[in-house]
Amino acid sequence: MSQTMVTITEKTLLEKGSPKTKRLEEIKTLNLSKLGLKSPDLPVQLLSRLQSLERWDLSGNRLQEFPKNLELPKLRFLDLSDNQMEDVTSMASLCCLEEVKMEDNLYITVSDNYKLMTLLPKLRSYNGKDITSTANHVRFVFTENLRSRIIALWGRSYSLPDSATAEKMADLAEDFINTARKEVKYGPSSVSGFTKWKVEIMAREYLRSLTEPKEEMSNQTNEVLIPTKRKQMTNDDLRLTPRKKSRCDPSAPSSAEDSPGKLRLSPRKSQAAVVPVRPATRAQHSLTPTLASAKKEVAGKRMKPSRTAAVGAAKEETSDDVMKSINKTQPVRLQPLHVLQCHSKQDNSDDFATQLWACAFQPQLGVSGGHLVATCGGDSLCVIDCETGMVMKKYKVTGEEFFSLSWSTVLMSRGGGASAQPCSILAAGGKRGLVKLIHPRCNVAYGEFRASRKALSVLRFNHRQGNFLFTGCYDNKIVLWDIGGIDSKYNFKVVQLLVLESSCTPLHICLPPSKPDAHLLAACEDGLHWYNTKLAPNSATKRSKEAEITFPVYEKEEKDLDYHTVDGLSFLTDDIVASKNFMHDCIYLWSWSRTQSQRPNKSGCVRAAVMAELRWARTEIPYLALNTCPGQSYIVCGDDRGRLWTYHVTNLREDNFQMGKPIDPTEVLQWPAVVCKGLGQVEGPSINSVAMDPGLQYLVALSDKNMVIVWKRAL
Repeated sequence: MSQTMVTITEKTLLEKGSPKTKRLEEIKTLNLSKLGLKSPDLPVQLLSRLQSLERWDLSGNRLQEFPKNLELPKLRFLDLSDNQMEDVTSMASLCCLEEVKMEDNLYITVSDNYKLMTLLPKLRSYNGKDITSTANHVRFVFTENLRSRIIALWGRSYSLPDSATAEKMADLAEDFINTARKEVKYGPSSVSGFTKWKVEIMAREYLRSLTEPKEEMSNQTNEVLIPTKRKQMTNDDLRLTPRKKSRCDPSAPSSAEDSPGKLRLSPRKSQAAVVPVRPATRAQHSLTPTLASAKKEVAGKRMKPSRTAAVGAAKEETSDDVMKSINKTQPVRLQPLHVLQCHSKQDNSDDFATQLWACAFQPQLGVSGGHLVATCGGDSLCVIDCETGMVMKKYKVTGEEFFSLSWSTVLMSRGGGASAQPCSILAAGGKRGLVKLIHPRCNVAYGEFRASRKALSVLRFNHRQGNFLFTGCYDNKIVLWDIGGIDSKYNFKVVQLLVLESSCTPLHICLPPSKPDAHLLAACEDGLHWYNTKLAPNSATKRSKEAEITFPVYEKEEKDLDYHTVDGLSFLTDDIVASKNFMHDCIYLWSWSRTQSQRPNKSGCVRAAVMAELRWARTEIPYLALNTCPGQSYIVCGDDRGRLWTYHVTNLREDNFQMGKPIDPTEVLQWPAVVCKGLGQVEGPSINSVAMDPGLQYLVALSDKNMVIVWKRAL
């Protein structure tokens, strides 16, 4: 496929269209094949002038979806073969289409085919085959069966409230639609994704018909009610088991609807009530021995939640120049949006003991991504849509306990001479020492390999070379693997490249943003270690650390106070690092370049070039990891009371900081009022991990009480 990029202009359309004319309105056939086009390259306003267009060839491009709301009243034939289509609902505006070609689109499923048959009422030929009979069955028989089941569900379990306030109706609608998606079933399992998608639309229509009986509903099938990325929010007919069974996850991902639902946020001044919670009883914690042994000893020392909504706000008005670097320049306002209990063991809604350990946002590929976050804990890994709060994918491995995950982008070859295309994958690992490789968009757990005989504590991909994966293990080793790419049958090959010897368990791995191939920082139980990871011919494949990086707090150590465990580490810029030492009530900001430029002393240590200290919580709970959002200059770290300490760092000049005087946080976000039926309000748990998308539209926090909290940026 040609990668020549062409800008779609009026001149381009006139050159590629026929008959030859000077007016777009007279073009009847248009060939835009093999131009390397992506979805944003198709301008809707310009293309809308093709009011006489009857045949359109868009084959051999890189389209992920069709331009939304593009109305072409005379278009009868559309060729989208050999693209990267993953969403067909955007084609709903092409109501006169009669023939469609979609071959060689890896992510198009049987469910998507059924969606097209309902969205395009005149469609009679698909991939060169007559589908009239099948389409009529889907449009009429299938739909009528779903409608009768939806009405029966309403009659059995629901009724309109006496006083239909907007809040009551919103809660009723969400409950009814979610129940319908779960319980209303018809047809083979291969079209379950289509069924759930169609049931949601029809359930909304039916509920509206009860509240607005005079409104004509029959013509509303193609409204914006159709979710634009619904395919990603369901476990449809995509392969749930890997093709290479001997190397892949033996357990198929469970349905998103099978996991426990959301908990309810009790309204506060700045919060809105969300979905209802299922009945639950408080369970005793059963902490993971490897990651939480220290928590058992200090669990009884937690303090009660504070009512202070933000600390440091009053400090902003001081004249101290130190404060000018933080708490200014319009800090982000975040509000709690969802609380999910989606990692419950055996999908038990009473499970408040499973601890959640790692979360990360999907890196963006083209126009997709941004709002999808992966979380892991217990025996499952979930992919969540932050906006809707829906668990789109869930992968369970019996007997596993996941401690870490990492996203990456690798190349997927398609065969037949077609060029390889990038795709997002997930790697996850835990106590079994196995790395699971997952392709979430196709719902495939396509492989696994053994990284260690002991548990895996941390995984990290090289952001510049996506097939390079570092694994940190409880055997005190960090190993670099080349996992390669994948082909259309999910064949892959793993090669071990490097082994880094550590004296203790690595908890976090960070790669310098500007030189991820040359150095690695490992936050370990016994300190922060720096390694040389540059690969070269004839270089050693087993290496020890270059140096240990030490911190000023070490000078305060006593017999019962050991600050060497570094349980938080992340780069804020190409040079500035944020790190946290267990038992220390401050977060360090320090310069990597200045630290690296020092010569190690006789003990093999270099002192971190600390620029500032950020005041944090006083706690004896370990493994409360911090994270950064470099594009927004933010650092966030949770504490043992469910709070999120946020720091907006807008000026990193060293002369703006005053050593020995910790800087207050920009804001401390309080644990939201989470309410469980029968239990009342849930007290703030320990926040084990946090993640932010690059634009800081969403923040996700994981707790040690089986709760995922999604915060959203307030407008």
